[in-house]
Amino acid sequence: MLLTKASEYALLSLSLISQKKTPQDVDTLATALGLSKSFLAKILQSLAKEGILDSFKGAHGGFLLAQEPSKLSLKLIIECAEKKPTAVLECAASGEGCPSSKSDFCKIWPFLNKLQSKIDDFLDNMTLEDIIS
Repeated sequence: MLLTKASEYALLSLSLISQKKTPQDVDTLATALGLSKSFLAKILQSLAKEGILDSFKGAHGGFLLAQEPSKLSLKLIIECAEKKPTAVLECAASGEGCPSSKSDFCKIWPFLNKLQSKIDDFLDNMTLEDIIS
């Protein structure tokens, strides 16, 4: 499915980080949000690897936004957190992998493709700033 806990945790942590002027460490974020520290750490490292967050080491280390919230689309954030493209169903974007063996092509794929396009447009045009303001 499109959103998992990884996406939810990424959006929650980014909204909290965006309100801070100093790097936020994983312990503080996990405690504030009531999340698993180890799972959150993996998500934040993925976001840092993709340039969404800056990562700082040391006693006063942690994470800060690498870009303005208005520059970070929800689609980018979700795809980085999920480590795969957004998809309503696996076959929604391409029509491949349809489990239907009774036909040459899945009868609902045109609907799924339209839905996928609308979701992609929505996520491309909504930013982190939109959800934190």
